[in-house]
Amino acid sequence: MVRDRRCYLSNGNTTTRNEGHSIVNAGKLLSLRMGEEKPPPCKRSRRDRSKNRVCRDAAVVMEENVWKELPVDLLEKVIARLPIPSIFRFRLVCRSWNSLLTSHRFLQQFAEVPPQFPWFYTITHGNISNGAIYDPSMDKWYHLSLPSPPSKSIISYHVASTGGLVCFIDILHHKFFICNPLTMSSWELPSTVRVSSQVAVGMVLNKASTGYKLLWLECNGDYGVYDSVENTWSKPGNMPPHIKLPLALNFKSQTINIDSVMYFMRTNPDGLVSFDTVKNTWQQISIPSPQYSMGHTLAVCKGHIFLVGLLSKDNSTCVCVWELEKMTFLWKERDRTPDTMCQEFYGKQLQMSCLGNKGLVLLSLRSRQLNRLVLYDLSKKLWSKVPSCILPRSRKRQWIACGTSFEPSINASV
Repeated sequence: MVRDRRCYLSNGNTTTRNEGHSIVNAGKLLSLRMGEEKPPPCKRSRRDRSKNRVCRDAAVVMEENVWKELPVDLLEKVIARLPIPSIFRFRLVCRSWNSLLTSHRFLQQFAEVPPQFPWFYTITHGNISNGAIYDPSMDKWYHLSLPSPPSKSIISYHVASTGGLVCFIDILHHKFFICNPLTMSSWELPSTVRVSSQVAVGMVLNKASTGYKLLWLECNGDYGVYDSVENTWSKPGNMPPHIKLPLALNFKSQTINIDSVMYFMRTNPDGLVSFDTVKNTWQQISIPSPQYSMGHTLAVCKGHIFLVGLLSKDNSTCVCVWELEKMTFLWKERDRTPDTMCQEFYGKQLQMSCLGNKGLVLLSLRSRQLNRLVLYDLSKKLWSKVPSCILPRSRKRQWIACGTSFEPSINASV
C-alpha cells in the first residue's frame, strides 16, 4: 500500500478597508486632538484625491531590507495563523515557502492554532467523481478532484469523519480508505469481513490525538473496529443481549461523537445506540421521536446531543431543532426556522439531508420546486442561506447528494 501525498487548494480572496471618519457630537465637529478645532471639509478635485492616495500608499511600503531578514520561526508563526486558503496561496511565492507546508516545525506551529470553522465535503448529483467543499468562514465553494484510491475501487461516498480526516467506502462496500481532502493524501485500510450494502460507520480520534478508531455496524448486530495505531480490525465482544435486534438503523443520520463514545440513531424502538471505544461497551437509550416530525438526523455541539428534522402539520413545514435532556432523556424543542423560510416551504413536499452535524449543521432541502442549502449554528441559534454550488465553467446549480463535515487541517495524517 502506497500513501499519496499532495497539496492542493486554490481560491481568490478579496479584502476591504474601512476609511476612518471624524467624530460628530452635539452638531459640532470635534478634532481628535484636545482643544483643537478642525475646519469643515471642503471638496477637492479628483487629481488632488489621487495624489493623496498615492502618497498614503507610498508611506506604508514595507522596507525590503527589514522584512527579508524576518526569522523563519516567526514567519512560520504568522503563516500558520492565516486562513487555510491563504496558506495554500503562499505556496506560489517561492520554493522555500512551498516546502514550508511540509516541514515538521511548521506543522507543529499549525497544530498549536485553535481549530477553525468546520468545512463541508460534499458530492453532487451532477459530478460524483469530484468533490465540492464549502467554507462557511469565507462563504465560498472550492472544487477539487477526489484522490485516486490506492486500489482499483470505485468511490461511492464518504461515510464518516474526525478531525481533518474523511472516511470513504467503495461502491461494493468491501473496502474503506481514509483521506485528508486538503493534502489529498490517502490510505487504504486493511481488508475486513464482507459487509452488507447497509452499514453505519463512525469515526473518533483516540485520546491525545494518537491515531483514530473506525467502527462499522450492521442492523443484525455485526460490527468491526479498526485501530489506526495497530493497523488492524477487531471485534471486541458481541452485542449484549439487552439491545434489541435487528437495530433498524437510521442510515440518513450520521454518527456523532462525544469524547470516546459514538452514537448511532435507530428506530423500533426509537432512540440511540452507543459504543464506548475505550471501554468497548454498548448501551441503548430509548427516546420517543417528536410528534409530527420526520427526516431525523443527529447533531452535536459542546457535548450536547441535538436532533434536527422536518416538522409538518396542515401543509406547513419547517426545520426544527431539539436538544436531548440528560435528566429525562426526552427531546425538547430549542429552535425552528424563521417565518420567512417557512413561507418558502409551505405546501411543498420537502426532503432533507444533513451534510454535517458538528457545531454547524448544513442542510440540503429539496422538492420539485425548491433546492435550498441552509446553514445552522447550534450554539448561536443562527440560520443563514448558503450560496448554490455551481461547478466551474457551468451555470447550473448542483443538487447535493451527500456530505460530511471535517476540520480543515494540514497536519492530519492518514
